[in-house]
Amino acid sequence: MKILVGVKRVLDYNVKARVKADKSGIELANVKMAMNPFDEIAVEEALRIKEAGNAEEVIAVSIGPAKSEETIRTALAMGADRGILIQTDELLEPLAVAKLLKHIVEKEQPGLVVLGKQAIDDDCNQTGQMLSALTGMPQATFASKVELDGDSIKVTREVDSGLESIRVKSPAVITADLRLNEPRYAKLPNIMKAKKKPLEVIEVADTGVDVSSGLSVVEVNEPEQRQAGVIVGSVAELVDKLRNEAKVI
Repeated sequence: MKILVGVKRVLDYNVKARVKADKSGIELANVKMAMNPFDEIAVEEALRIKEAGNAEEVIAVSIGPAKSEETIRTALAMGADRGILIQTDELLEPLAVAKLLKHIVEKEQPGLVVLGKQAIDDDCNQTGQMLSALTGMPQATFASKVELDGDSIKVTREVDSGLESIRVKSPAVITADLRLNEPRYAKLPNIMKAKKKPLEVIEVADTGVDVSSGLSVVEVNEPEQRQAGVIVGSVAELVDKLRNEAKVI
């Protein structure tokens, strides 16, 4: 069985996002970029499934600019076998990403697709669900535990009311939640080996997929600064401020 894992290049979560001077988007020049944290968890889960003897190959797929090769190489250093980059400089919506992933699914015929539940740059949480709908594959989102039994996959999901267990048939789409696992660190020898692992680059135009967007960004602004809090001396003072200043009671 092949496992296809989506990996996205995003602004490192330790870096404070800054809005461009022209307010057209987030400043990404000369800042640290990294693999989306949820995608790291997806890669780790795919590798564990392979190491348990339930898969023969893990393929890391990214969609984005040429520098996304670095993100794929990170997945290869973690243990993925090969990579595929669909190269484009356009800012793609989740539906376009799902269509491009469908193109790769049809080409590679994986038994399992593992994605992060969302990307930290847009927080859309849509691509996995859309890929499931486009391919007809069953979906198991927000996975906190994955157990394989032949072509049957038991997934424990994190939902608002607690935990939910469902069973899906392979091939399927799974999206990883934070508590699914703890991603491994890539060791130096594996980082060196990753440079020699195969990485196929496909131009988005060669896929035949329409990635045109019906949306446009009008303006991006930073949130308003919060006012500093105050310490009150008594409950009576608190009630007075809530009534007369905050106007909430």
